[in-house]
Amino acid sequence: MNKNFTSLFFTLFCILSCSYGQPNKNIVSGDLIIFNAGSLSVPIKDITASFNKVYPNVKVLMESAGSVASARKITDLNRPCDIMASADYSVIDNMLIPKFADWNIKFVSNELSIVYTSKSKYASQINSKNWFDILMKDDVAYGRADPNADPCGYRTVLALQLAEKFYKKPGLSARILAKDQNYMRPKEVDLVALLESGSIDYIFIYRSVAIQHQMNFVILPDQINLKNPAFAKYYATACTEINGKEPGLKEMVKGEPMIYGVTMLKNAPNKAAAIAFLKFMLSKEQGMKILLRDGQPSVLPMPTKNYEKLPKDLKQFATPGN
Repeated sequence: MNKNFTSLFFTLFCILSCSYGQPNKNIVSGDLIIFNAGSLSVPIKDITASFNKVYPNVKVLMESAGSVASARKITDLNRPCDIMASADYSVIDNMLIPKFADWNIKFVSNELSIVYTSKSKYASQINSKNWFDILMKDDVAYGRADPNADPCGYRTVLALQLAEKFYKKPGLSARILAKDQNYMRPKEVDLVALLESGSIDYIFIYRSVAIQHQMNFVILPDQINLKNPAFAKYYATACTEINGKEPGLKEMVKGEPMIYGVTMLKNAPNKAAAIAFLKFMLSKEQGMKILLRDGQPSVLPMPTKNYEKLPKDLKQFATPGN
């Protein structure tokens, strides 16, 4: 009797030991609503496919838009949302914290590029030294994102100001921004369709999007592309105004290295699934591997405001600070 009991106890112990810490696929379920930057569409879709192999009962509902526009769906339209992933961490800090979210994890970086196809006019000639001359040609059309809807839009304005200084060409920024305004779109990925169809020749967009869509791109100098933290002070010399939190208000945006941010909303309808997804996405061997493959390298862990309010399972991905 004692021998049988000992054997049964040992078997149960082994089962529990092997199961400890494994995700409960049945408890974590239901719809998971994610508002994400357009430039995160491809990696989050890929991450979702892997996530659902572990959590098959979670239905991820992605909604891609410019990060500012996504935040306004929460602040102005009161749309239900579990996770907000922004192409600019400051959108979360400025528009969602403290009323709609408690914390913000900075997780990946990116850089601004000029993207084109083999059919773009002067595709064989454009490079990091003459791109501004190519864009200004009368027979060339280029597109950019709307600064009031998408961080890529205001980052394009900032990068052009930096280019004017770097190349020592007074008035360059204003001349380029005044051209082809009819090809401005609410989010950067809307421009991809215009480029692929041949409606335009070039777009200002993140390097990661070019990699994901297997397109050609001009690598801009680090003094312009908003990638390199070593140039943070130089980037800050560029600034532009965008629409503020409320109608009629304006907000000043300064240049800084590109850092993406992600948060869970205070009133998230499915917090269990949200935390499970975020832990999966931010894990080095899971979601972050996919993000790196898609052209968005990790910056984890970085200092974050309100570190003490992070869920216990997510504190490993940040450090205290600002």
